[in-house]
Amino acid sequence: MGLFVNPDNSAFQVALNSEIYIDKTGLLKYTNKVMDTRQALICNSRPRRFGKTTTADMLTAYYSRGCHSETMFDGKEISKWDSFKTHLNRYDLIRLDVQWFLSPSRSADTVVSHMEQCVLKELKEYYPEVSEPSLSETLAAVKQTTGNKFIIIIDEWDALIRDEAENLTVQEEYIGFLRSLFKGSHPDAGAANPRLSSCMQHLFYLLPGPLRSFFTSRSVICVAVYFCSLRSWSVISGSFRSGALLPSL
Repeated sequence: MGLFVNPDNSAFQVALNSEIYIDKTGLLKYTNKVMDTRQALICNSRPRRFGKTTTADMLTAYYSRGCHSETMFDGKEISKWDSFKTHLNRYDLIRLDVQWFLSPSRSADTVVSHMEQCVLKELKEYYPEVSEPSLSETLAAVKQTTGNKFIIIIDEWDALIRDEAENLTVQEEYIGFLRSLFKGSHPDAGAANPRLSSCMQHLFYLLPGPLRSFFTSRSVICVAVYFCSLRSWSVISGSFRSGALLPSL
């Protein structure tokens, strides 16, 4: 159990303890359904205060093998479905909050490398026999030696794009980092379930060229989840186009 690799379920427990909690565990039926399919790369954008981080906390509590969460989901919507226990706490999971790394005390130029090194350090505790220079290579090596794949959840994924809009060097490094994880000659080597936060058809129209080419990839066999605020799209593209969002997201 680490901060970034296989985190615990304490954050979701806080949500459950709160006076107001709305059960959105039905979303897990969808993410279970698209596991290891070409639909497994998900982006979910919503305005601020719409519960994106709480949803990320829920996904972490459900999938991470760094905790035991069955009692937390008892009586919730997902517990009614056959896939409930099939995927419960069965996966290695990487959880990142890009805004957390982009702190005032750290230069934006070092965010990507620092983020990668933090994850690699924790992965070394789980897989000491694997020693690769990059995160993508490490995940591929783990998949090759153990057969294990990873669920990747990225909260505030757009923070570098939004806050460093004029810093093309940082943006290119960050996009390259994402592309190395979910696109390439070995797209099935490592990730098991990525997830963004917004509907894919929106992104095709709103994102600049490099990002658009990244998100149009259909080679991911995981559910990687990325979360961002709709407000940031106006920063990225200069406008927001409305359209049909996935109701379950």
